[in-house]
Amino acid sequence: MTEVAFTSIVSLEQPWRDVDDLKWAARHWAARLGVTLRRLTVRPMRHKWASISTVGRLTLDANLLKVPRHLGEFVIVHELVHLLCPKSGHGRVFKAFLSAYLPNWKTWEQELQQHASNTYRAVKSHKYVSSRKLF
Repeated sequence: MTEVAFTSIVSLEQPWRDVDDLKWAARHWAARLGVTLRRLTVRPMRHKWASISTVGRLTLDANLLKVPRHLGEFVIVHELVHLLCPKSGHGRVFKAFLSAYLPNWKTWEQELQQHASNTYRAVKSHKYVSSRKLF
């Protein structure tokens, strides 16, 4: 497998401008991975950052607009990789694809968990924080 390391078109430090910016990133990554998005929705989600159906309906949590860009792109790529290997769950094949596209994904997954913990502890009950799943 050829390694296609993570490169963002814009600076990873640049915040999301708006929902269209987030949607653009999802479409960009879908094209890079060679998968088709049938529908792309951004809406508040209570317990997950995102979800994707086997036919390519991607739903992103509106709160991704508040996380650093690289973490939002990590969530997007994570979901899109499910379309590359739909039967592998989060197994070895899934992790190999994720590593090919995002070599730092393990660090970013931890960073996202920490961000969620810090953010939601301030605004939501502790129960909400502990029940929020990464994926």
